[in-house]
Parts: sequence; C-alpha cells; structure tokens
Amino acid sequence: MTTHHYRTEITWTGSTATGYRGYDRTHTAIVGTATPLPLSADPVFGGDPEIANPEQLLAVAASSCQLLSFLAAAARRGIDVRDYADTATATMDDAATPARVDAVALAPVIGVAAGTDHAAVLDAVAAAHERCFVAASLIAEVTVDARVEDR
Repeated sequence: MTTHHYRTEITWTGSTATGYRGYDRTHTAIVGTATPLPLSADPVFGGDPEIANPEQLLAVAASSCQLLSFLAAAARRGIDVRDYADTATATMDDAATPARVDAVALAPVIGVAAGTDHAAVLDAVAAAHERCFVAASLIAEVTVDARVEDR
C-alpha cells in the first residue's frame, strides 16, 4: 500500500480584536511552488466577494479531479478530446446541523474530434467519475452532467 501526502500552507495576518464583524477573512493558500492564492470567506460569512473561498475550492477540486480522471480514461480508450470546459457548483444549506456542502454538480462540455462516438465519451466520463479521488472522498453527492460536442 502506498500512502500519498498532500501539503499545503495557509497564512493569515490581522486582528480579531474588533469582533466577528470586523476582521478580514482574506488569507493565502500555497500549494506546492505555485503562486500564492488569496482566499477569503464566502461573502455571506463576511468574506471578500472578489476572492476565492473554501467552498469554491471544494467545487474546483472536484471539477479538476474529474477532468484529469476523464482525460486519462479517454486517452486509454483512444478518444480524441479536443477541449473540456466545466462549470462546477457546490451547494450548502447552512440551516443544516452541521452545515456542510451537500452537493457538487459538474457540467462539463467536452469537445471531441468529429465522428467520435459520443456514447463512448460519456462512458469514459462515467468511468472517470468512479475513479475520481476527490469525489470519492466527499460526503457531498457529486454529479456529472456532461455534454459532448464535435469540433
């Protein structure tokens, strides 16, 4: 068995002396050697609406994992994928106890070479979803509603 470890860093500076409403939620994530990514809270919770928040990152992690799993499945099956664009949404009912993201919906539009069997592409999408590490790690339901287009 191999155990994989994923290291990230989060930094924040400021003061909470002014109470819950007064402190800045902006912080920075560093993943590997990538450029630091500013983060904040959801605007509903006092965050900056112009900066990514953890709930968005959860959605993008599921979307990214699905993309990478799909590309691997498509390549193994000889499917010529030309482009892939996904709009991911995560939903959370903060009235639930405990509040949590309860659903992530992925809606990729997949461009393939003309003449490609669309059913085979959708089969690769389903296989990728079954192998997506992030989706398998979440309590939230992750759904994929893919559309295939010839390019």
